[in-house]
Amino acid sequence: MAERDNRGGRGRREEQTPEFADRLVAINRVSKTVKGGKRFGFAALVVVGDQKGRVGFGKGKAKEVPEAIRKATESAKRNMIRVALKDGRTLHHDMEGRHGAGRVVMRQAPAGTGIIAGGPMRAVFEMLGVQDVVSKSLGSQNPYNMIRATLDGLRKEQSPRNVAQRRGKKVADILPKQNNVDQQSDVAHNATEAEATADA
Repeated sequence: MAERDNRGGRGRREEQTPEFADRLVAINRVSKTVKGGKRFGFAALVVVGDQKGRVGFGKGKAKEVPEAIRKATESAKRNMIRVALKDGRTLHHDMEGRHGAGRVVMRQAPAGTGIIAGGPMRAVFEMLGVQDVVSKSLGSQNPYNMIRATLDGLRKEQSPRNVAQRRGKKVADILPKQNNVDQQSDVAHNATEAEATADA
């Protein structure tokens, strides 16, 4: 009994503090032809994310718009993926995603670039928590295919930490050492300038 009460209490707390934001991407009116005529319904496409590296999408059908959106939102929450973000704002590297006729290209961007993406892709990045990214859709303009292609590309992302764990190395060994070389050259240059000033 105590365990059931605890589980119930935990579920109530989660419902009281929702952690996901959602974005309605598309809604279509669909019809089904039956013996007496046509029955109309609605199909909704929703993207859900916590804006901290988790995102998912779902679709739902119902006779009323609110019910279709609710079904799509629940489906999206059950099918979420986690994506590692660089500095919490952009992607770690450039990538390409495909699904059916949909093809998208996503590139990391410097701070201040913003989200350069169209429609469905923008919804995914906003719900994911990306602040700077450059992307382009090169294939199908169908929102379902665009979102699936975007998520396909995001699943391929490899963070330095994941690569280091897979290779059994440290993160410092994976990252390029160009920054360290530049820092050392700057330190040496500053030291030379200081010595010249002291001699003068």
